[in-house]
Amino acid sequence: MEENVLDKTEYITDVHCGTSMIGQVIDRQNGSHAPVATEFPPPVENPAPAQGFVATGSYKAPAADPNAAAPKKGGPGYFAFKRAFDIVFSAGVCVVLAIPVVAACIAIEIDSPGKPFFRQKRVGKGGKPIYIFKLRTMVSDAHEHPEKYMTPEQLAQRQREQKVDDDPRITRVGRFLRHTSLDELPQFINVLIGDLSVIGPRPVTLEETYEYGDARDEVLACKPGITGWWAATDRNDSTWGSGQRQARELFYVRHQSLGLDARVFVKTFKAMRMGK
Repeated sequence: MEENVLDKTEYITDVHCGTSMIGQVIDRQNGSHAPVATEFPPPVENPAPAQGFVATGSYKAPAADPNAAAPKKGGPGYFAFKRAFDIVFSAGVCVVLAIPVVAACIAIEIDSPGKPFFRQKRVGKGGKPIYIFKLRTMVSDAHEHPEKYMTPEQLAQRQREQKVDDDPRITRVGRFLRHTSLDELPQFINVLIGDLSVIGPRPVTLEETYEYGDARDEVLACKPGITGWWAATDRNDSTWGSGQRQARELFYVRHQSLGLDARVFVKTFKAMRMGK
């Protein structure tokens, strides 16, 4: 996996306005200023996309606000219940969806050469390396030779965001699996063995962890999940470059609780139904 490319912006200062913090960046070439959205987001349905860009590693997390209009972080009882739920729910998913997964594996092998399963190296709780399981949705050499399938513009987007709009490497079966989120089902095995939770920040690569800037250690103190606040709300609109993805994941870390988990759970099924 290639390292992310630093864009040519420099973090200058933070301006505190009430409970929000708006960063200012200056373009090194022309000296123009643009606001960078780094404010801690309220639990709204669909916040406006952020303006401007955050240089890799320069994200500035606002201080935790105990008076924020959001759920209070759960205590030991919540985390014990969450682990029990993870085990019971994931075991049920693995049993009920075993046949659909087998059918998906057969369809993948018929559609394109290669193994139906693959593993991705990610960073787990406390910075521990983990390997998550997924159903293959791309051509078998998608990660080894992306230049065979992508334009220079798409390669640049992949380098920055680790994803590409209308990715040409995705197979026909892969598009269906992604549309229905069935490609994520093998990750419930990761939940059973304790590497993931059902709900939490999405697991990211080592390079991506530095996108969290000074919030990196705080986010890594939380077990990553199959779905979460960022994934279930405005996933496709909140990017590393805007700073909104960091804000969404940090919001969950600071407010993880039964109430917030319930909202994420409902929103995830709504997003799946809409094909997001």
